[in-house]
Amino acid sequence: MSLDTTDFLTEAQARIDLAAALRMTARANMHEAVANHYSISLQPDGRRFLINPKWMHFARVKASDLILIDLDDPSTMTDARLDQTARAIHGQVHKLCPQARVIMHLHPVAATALASLDPPQLPPIDQNSARYFNRLAYDLDFGGMANSDAEGARLAGLMGKHSRLMMGNHGVMITAQTMGEAWDDIYTFERAARIVVAAMSTGRPLKVLSDEAAEQTAQDWESIVDFQIRHFEEMKLILDEECPDYRN
Repeated sequence: MSLDTTDFLTEAQARIDLAAALRMTARANMHEAVANHYSISLQPDGRRFLINPKWMHFARVKASDLILIDLDDPSTMTDARLDQTARAIHGQVHKLCPQARVIMHLHPVAATALASLDPPQLPPIDQNSARYFNRLAYDLDFGGMANSDAEGARLAGLMGKHSRLMMGNHGVMITAQTMGEAWDDIYTFERAARIVVAAMSTGRPLKVLSDEAAEQTAQDWESIVDFQIRHFEEMKLILDEECPDYRN
């Protein structure tokens, strides 16, 4: 992917979009208490990025609450508001996978349920789940909370050419070039997981799509980035009407 700077957001706009995505996630009930983190890079090498503060509920984060981290400025990494597991994961993924301008790490219920199967899986049984056909990396070595740079680097290494990581016994990590793409992706991932879990709960065999149909569907998803971004912009319009303080 190109790492040119022509389409990087200003810090002010990045703050608004990141706060909006956090609010949307809470509204979709995909958050986990006051845990989990989203981040957005402000430059091509991923060494400066914004991230949400620890132990602050997604539903009330404002643009001004977001923390600016500079990997070349150690003082920013000792901020008391910075969660150290978030620093370990997001700092290393931004640094080692700079094409991942936006990183969203969550433990949503259905996605985490599928990540806890042996082996973890998201079978392509419908249009939503087929979006991820052959497009997931997997972490099969969960060893507890990620609280070291080495663990963050390990997770970054697992991404490879993929933009999504199903984290076994843990959750999911979605990366993208824009906030709109990332938000639509993580929303669809959890929706797909809910559909798969619901189908599995019937106890009847899954009608899995053919490889050809699943691949074509995944390619079709990749051709409608404008749809994905519009989804995010429409959600922002709803926030503007109902809780505009996220922009503050």
